[in-house]
Parts: sequence; C-alpha cells; structure tokens
Amino acid sequence: MQALKGLYFGAGFIVLAGLLELSSINIHNFYQQLMWVVLGLLVFFAFSYFDWQAIFQSQWFVRIFYFGSIGLLLLTYFTAPEIRNTRSWLVFGPFRFQPVEMAKVALILFYAMYFSRKHLSIARLSNVVISFLILLPLAGVVFKLPDYGSMLVLIFIWLGFILVSGLPKKWIVTGAILFLILSPLVWTYGLKPYHRARIVGVINPEQNALGINYSAIQAKIAIGSAGLWGKGYHQGPQTQLGFVTEPETDFIFPAFVEEWGIIPGLLLIIAFITMNISILRIGLYSSQNKAKFICLGTSIVFSAHFLLNIGMVTGLTPVVGVPFPFLSYGGSNILMSFFLISIVNAIGRRA
Repeated sequence: MQALKGLYFGAGFIVLAGLLELSSINIHNFYQQLMWVVLGLLVFFAFSYFDWQAIFQSQWFVRIFYFGSIGLLLLTYFTAPEIRNTRSWLVFGPFRFQPVEMAKVALILFYAMYFSRKHLSIARLSNVVISFLILLPLAGVVFKLPDYGSMLVLIFIWLGFILVSGLPKKWIVTGAILFLILSPLVWTYGLKPYHRARIVGVINPEQNALGINYSAIQAKIAIGSAGLWGKGYHQGPQTQLGFVTEPETDFIFPAFVEEWGIIPGLLLIIAFITMNISILRIGLYSSQNKAKFICLGTSIVFSAHFLLNIGMVTGLTPVVGVPFPFLSYGGSNILMSFFLISIVNAIGRRA
C-alpha cells in the first residue's frame, strides 16, 4: 500500500534528522536517543503483527489501559520530584518515564472504542458530555502537575474526535460562547503568572526580551540566520553557544534549521505532512470503525504536537513545552509515537 510507504518515509526521515542534530548538540543524549529509537523500532515490529481488531473487540484491554493511565498520573502527582516547575516524570534510577504520553494513547484507544459506536448520534448532548467526562480525569490531573502543553494535546484529541464525528453547528457555536465566557475565569484563577506572561508575550514579542520571550526570540534568530543550507554540522552559533534554550527537546527544530538550513527544514515539514496524510489514508482504507478512529486519533495527537511545537519556536503560540514528534529528544514520547504507528501499520497491512 502506497500509504504505508509514506508512513515509513515520513517517520524515518524525521527520526534520522533528529539523531543527526542530537549528535551535533550533545553526543551523550544522541546515544540515549539512539537507544530509545532502537527500543521504539522493536515496539514497532513487535506490535505491527498483532491482531489489534481481536484485542479491541474485548473492551477490558482499553479500559485497563485507560484507568491504568489515570493511576500512573495520580502516582506522578503525589510522588514525582519537581523538574522544571512540573511533576511530570516518574524517576527510576537513571531513567525517567512520563505517564502523560501513555495517557494520550489511552485516550485515543478509549475514544476509538466509544465513537465507533456513538459517532452517528453525536448530536445528542449526552454523548458529547460523556466524551468530555472521559477526557476530564486525564486532563484534570495533567493540569494539576502542571503540564499545560500536554493538557492542550489531550483537549485537541477530544475536539478532533467530536468535530470529525459530525458535531452540529449549534453545539460548536455554543462551545465557542462558553469558551469566551469561561476564558476570564481560567485566565484569573487557572493560569499561573508566568503562563499569563507567556500568552502576553505572543501578542507583544519584544516585551521582556531577556525574560519570558527569550526562548522564542533566540529560536527565531536561529531560523532567520540559517540561510538555505545552514551553518553546517556543529557550526550553529545560536545552538552551540547555548542561546537557543532546550535545543535537544522543545527547540530542536530551530537548532536543526540553523545548522542545516531552510530547505532541509522544509523537507522535515514535508516529511511530517507525508506521514500524517498517510496515517489518515490508512484509516480511510480500513473497513473497521475502530481502526478508522485510531488512525484519526494518531493523526490528531501528532498534528497537535507539531502545530504547538512549530508555533512556539516561531513565536506564534506560547511556549508550552511540547516536543516535535520523532524529532525531539525523549524516550517516553518516542516510545508513544512508535507504539501508535505500529498500530496504524498493523491496520494498514490488513486493509
């Protein structure tokens, strides 16, 4: 199937680009990421041959996965050490695990099970409310960690599912009105001062250039100074001299563009779009509703990560700490991504 080739090419290109840039930034993190990629490939090949249809016919697997994710998030909230102003990682010796990545997969699988039966009756308010209640425990705990970037991704998954399921326009308008009404309350009581400052920084990017806007400004300088073919391997001054913050994780895209150029950066975006379109095409070819919705959820979570990451490194959205799928350093996100495309691959092979 042509769509499977697009999936392999897109994900493979992004993974190789990430490893290349990590080897330039931090050789230790490169070897760690290489280990996670190898583990991810093992997950991919192992689960690509599973009969997921048979597993998903039994709802116990999805329910255990969902409630297990809630349990791990609660364990993280009560026991995890605070790292970068958030309690997002369970620490096991030299390794760290981020349960919210498991929660994203759990939400996709649960929604695939739910919407495959309810999407034709999504116009009923009760179905919209129930789908929101499925989201609420996961998003609520993630909000308290706090990890606002991941919370936004979870909300985007919910919104994507209900919109594609054919939510009536009157409910969309009602939701927009509720959002406008509740926004002042969330702004005043839900957000911390530095989060409010980040949102204001998007509107006025030159304000506090050495503070809250520093990361976005340095990222834009790195991208803007790259030229068509970049500064060269290990030659990006913004990246190598530490002006670009978190160049291995959240800001790896501007680091890559600075050293390799605008054209390779555009190729990276094309590779992502190719991968995402291929995931949607595989879903369209499938004859099973659950499989279609799993592909939809995978596309949504990757798109949310991509848009939030590109948005924050270009100053179009606040900095929320969301990694670029398959490109950014981080074992939890890599394993989550490989696990999702292994399911998509299995669906494509049986379509």
